Amino acid sequence: MPRLNTSKDLSLKSLELFQTCARDGSLQAAAQEAGLTVSTVSHHLRALEEHLGVELFNHSRRPMVLTPKGQTFLRNIEEALLAIRKAKAEASAGSVTEASYLRLGTIEDFDSDIIPELAVFLSTSMPTCDFMYHTDSSHEIIDMLRNRQLDIGITTAPDERFSDLRDRPLLRDPFVAVLPLITEQSLSDIVEGRTKLPFLRFSNNLMIARQIESQLRRIGVTSPHRFECSNNQTLMAMVAAGAGWTITTPLLFSRAKRFQARLRMHRFLPGKNFARTLALVSTPDCSRSVIELVDSKMRQLIRDHALTPFHRSDPWLADSFKLLD
Repeated sequence: MPRLNTSKDLSLKSLELFQTCARDGSLQAAAQEAGLTVSTVSHHLRALEEHLGVELFNHSRRPMVLTPKGQTFLRNIEEALLAIRKAKAEASAGSVTEASYLRLGTIEDFDSDIIPELAVFLSTSMPTCDFMYHTDSSHEIIDMLRNRQLDIGITTAPDERFSDLRDRPLLRDPFVAVLPLITEQSLSDIVEGRTKLPFLRFSNNLMIARQIESQLRRIGVTSPHRFECSNNQTLMAMVAAGAGWTITTPLLFSRAKRFQARLRMHRFLPGKNFARTLALVSTPDCSRSVIELVDSKMRQLIRDHALTPFHRSDPWLADSFKLLD
């Protein structure tokens, strides 16, 4: 058996790159994520294997596959690496201005007004920090957080609780029915399928679509549908044109300003209301001071751009469309 090479201490960077390569199965993906060249990543892995005196990867396989010893080594170092990241985050928690890198992911619901203002605010508050902003679906953002490709995500909270991430409930965003302004039919007749106006729905690969479908089944609504789309703006355009009705949320409705004059937003059927929760989700090793900064600013921007205008124009939303403690 090869002897352990004790001539050089273990490198933390080598351990982190080993973990990333094990997760991604690719030198190139690991290099891109770390901002290094492929040859540099390869050098770190070779140095780690030489230090340990074992092969951690089966180098003849593509994508990269861990050897049995590599799998054991990965299991043993993951908890230690997490503890190191937590320690580094806590050490810098007192000074936001010293933060050097932040990867933030959000769903597109905040794209129009809130995230641009958040980006400007953070760049001023964290002058030495490099930022990466990413927009994606809720489940993709959660996966990226779990894979340590993001530090903070602002996303729809899933029904199950997180066991490996930290989350802060941010906003209660109730589901509402949106009808064409020109329709004279009652909401109950439309929702319960007693009219010819079809239901236009979100694509079922989205978390919001699954939440809506689950609640409709719960309350026994089976309205026929003829159109589905992953884009809220397209749904609003279709409803404004009289092609059907849909279920969305006030936050999403607020982004469809060009169509709102031809739409009517309604509280859902009495006794059958439901809502989604938007949350700020972070990795366990993310600095608390950074989380507090993002959380505080997001609450202010949501209040200014969404809650206050809607509570003024649609007072019936005041008790259901609100920030969460």
